[in-house]
Amino acid sequence: MEHLEEIWLNHRNKIIMVIVLLIGAVVVGGKAYHPQNNVNNDPFMTTTSKRIPTTQKQSQVKGGKAVCVDIKGAVLHPGVYRLPGGSRVNEALIAAGHETPDADMNQINRAKQLVDAQVIYVPKKGEQIPSLLSGGGSSISAANENNPSGSQEIVNLNTATKEQLCKITGIGDKKADLILQYRQEHGSFNSVDDLKNINGFGEKTVTKLKPMLAV
Repeated sequence: MEHLEEIWLNHRNKIIMVIVLLIGAVVVGGKAYHPQNNVNNDPFMTTTSKRIPTTQKQSQVKGGKAVCVDIKGAVLHPGVYRLPGGSRVNEALIAAGHETPDADMNQINRAKQLVDAQVIYVPKKGEQIPSLLSGGGSSISAANENNPSGSQEIVNLNTATKEQLCKITGIGDKKADLILQYRQEHGSFNSVDDLKNINGFGEKTVTKLKPMLAV
């Protein structure tokens, strides 16, 4: 013990300096080591290399406005379907349960982009596109590829004005008045087939008008 006390008294300044240097080295070394360890090992740390640019995030979550299309003809489940914006005719066919075995798919452009209020008519083999569709831009087929939009507005019998009704081929001024009169007297149409209750709207006429009307 006396020997240790003698060493301490003779060299205490050097011993204290060495201890201070050792503590400082430990502190500095710890600071240099731990940040790197956190970056590499902390799974919740967001690093610059892992950040997703804002524009990329927006492109991932931003979708086009949804569209409603009316699918008719040789499909398993005809009807009106709501699809995400940017969808193609092929997606509409899938939504309708695909085409029937007798469908003539040679007249259908599956890759064409859908637009809102579009009518897609799938003809059967040997069937001609209905006159109101072929050239009216309502069906996606070889018969109307010249139409840039490939769509025609579907008119609601229960809300349409006389002007809107008169835009439909086969409904003139007189028939438009009859439709409006029927609405006033009987209320809303339950189906397009209710047109047959109006004088002047026979079976053939209503069949031709159906692709353009809804309730």
